[in-house]
Amino acid sequence: MKSFRKFVDKIKPHFLKGGKFAKLQSTFEAFETFLFVPNQVTTKGAHIRDALDMKRTMIIVVAAAAPTLLFGMWNTGYQHNLSIGMEATIWGNFIFGFLKILPIIVVTYVVGLGIEFAFAQIRGHEVSEGFLVSAFLIPLVVPVDVPLWMVALATAFAVIIGKEVFGGVGMNILNPALTARAFLFFAYPGWMSGDTVWIQGLSVGESVIDGFSGATPLANAAAGLFENLPTTWEMFLGNIPGSIGETSVIAILIGAVILVATGIGSWKIMFSMIAGGLAMGLLFNAFAANPYMEIPAWHHLIMGGFAFGAVFMATDPVSATQTERGKWIYGFLIGIFAVLIRVINPAYPEGVMLAILLMNVFAPLIDYYVIEVNIKRRRRRIRD
Repeated sequence: MKSFRKFVDKIKPHFLKGGKFAKLQSTFEAFETFLFVPNQVTTKGAHIRDALDMKRTMIIVVAAAAPTLLFGMWNTGYQHNLSIGMEATIWGNFIFGFLKILPIIVVTYVVGLGIEFAFAQIRGHEVSEGFLVSAFLIPLVVPVDVPLWMVALATAFAVIIGKEVFGGVGMNILNPALTARAFLFFAYPGWMSGDTVWIQGLSVGESVIDGFSGATPLANAAAGLFENLPTTWEMFLGNIPGSIGETSVIAILIGAVILVATGIGSWKIMFSMIAGGLAMGLLFNAFAANPYMEIPAWHHLIMGGFAFGAVFMATDPVSATQTERGKWIYGFLIGIFAVLIRVINPAYPEGVMLAILLMNVFAPLIDYYVIEVNIKRRRRRIRD
């Protein structure tokens, strides 16, 4: 590693101001700081210093989401082989899913990072490390059978419209990964709903066996087919149709532990979102005006993308609230709206995406009023 460090130091002057490749300075610094801890330090002002920089923070999020990806790869192969009535080993299912999901990941990173590098070069800024996480999460919230050109288009939309037009990393008001999913949902709804889009398409000569349905639990619930809902254990384990990384609550909980233990993810947002979902579910149980309202409140927590949204999407530090009290309000409202949209509007069976994006927009307003309340309280104390 030392020899590689020397090689990087040797070619570095060519990418600095006055060098032959000075225009590519942002690109060079992006690769250098990804491989090595930056040697830049602050020289004035008050700062909190530790060994964890932004890139390492992003890597922890990727590591936390890795179990959901690995399970999603296995589940992709499992659902495909189940649909054709074929049994396969754990590794057989995993390899099948790996080969199907890898192109989605590659397309997301190539398109997204390409745009990020282009904007950094044009503006003369450093390349953002935030997309390391966004590019990892986008494949986890889409169906495995989505065409690659749609993934590329959605990724470009998320980076350009969802982030760069607001000023880049730290300035965007919407979660980039959910922005990509929302684009696909509204632009190509046929590829984001139905019974067959959640499993890998069949090859020539293959046919779906009788009795198999590729419908997700939310799709069955929205259609009133409650007898077709998977068991609680199946929804908790995740061996059911659904987005690549959203089906396994166990894998998501592993990621939640990592994020909370490292201080990267806000446990307040996670907990309050769960509380909001339960509260709304219990309220529906009390009225029970239709069969969907009779679903046990806690079932909403393990159906669809609720758990994944609570752990990886709602806790996005850029688009979420920043105040401590605001985090409780923000998460609670997401949980309420997620279940409300699911039950009241069957046209949008997955209410988590819309709930999080809605509260992304209102997050600054929540922080504003939380701060205003604190200011008024302190003024009152001074007067008293």
